[in-house]
Amino acid sequence: MIAPIPKEIPDLPPVPGKPTLAPSIVPTAAVVAPAPRPGAARYRLLVALTAAAAVALDLALGSPARVLSYFTIQVNVLLALTFALSAWRSRAARHPLPPLVTGGALFYALVACLVYHVLLVNEPGPFSMTDRPTIWSTLANHVLHTVTPIMALVDWLLLTRPAPLGLRHATRWLLYPLAYLIFSLARGTLLPPTADARYLYPFLDVAHLGYKSTLANALLLGLTFFGLALLLIITDHIRPDPTRHRRRRKTGFRLRPPVG
Repeated sequence: MIAPIPKEIPDLPPVPGKPTLAPSIVPTAAVVAPAPRPGAARYRLLVALTAAAAVALDLALGSPARVLSYFTIQVNVLLALTFALSAWRSRAARHPLPPLVTGGALFYALVACLVYHVLLVNEPGPFSMTDRPTIWSTLANHVLHTVTPIMALVDWLLLTRPAPLGLRHATRWLLYPLAYLIFSLARGTLLPPTADARYLYPFLDVAHLGYKSTLANALLLGLTFFGLALLLIITDHIRPDPTRHRRRRKTGFRLRPPVG
């Protein structure tokens, strides 16, 4: 038998206290669909082509195995790939790359720029990543260590929305410099003592400095890189959103992160 439906539903007991809703964060992408950004796409493609051209020039002037072993070359290959993919996503109205990737590419480019201008440019003898330093290798050096990092920074400040970045990004970004340190020391140990450019950077030259001084230099550089990563994170939290006015024109209203 089916129980009869009661004519009256008993009152529910009152909820103690004042009910409140916790604020929730709704990403802009959930409200506004991505739109094509041809201007950003063209600029990012220019960055990718500039980095790729400078790497190709160094590869043509020197030994590919040696050239590809340098941190700066690897970073510019990463820049070329990252900005080429970002250009395609901007053109095709796709969601941007994760901030771990875009912020990491910028961080590594700034690291290469900082190391070159603080530690290498004043070294006795011109620093070159090729076997025969020429005017073309000098030009490639300036593009790889100065031009592409500045172009990447301009893109981050003027064309990229704040992520925002967090401390977890800084700790993950440092994994690659740590892996490169291990690679550089292992490479120098495995090569014969008479090999040219056995250690790629003078501050990591175990043959002349010894392991104690080399690891001390590496620790000091690691702390400096961590400070640079923190500076990027702080800047990301306080810098204005360069795409804010564009989104207002598209939607007709102002978007605010806290909802609820």
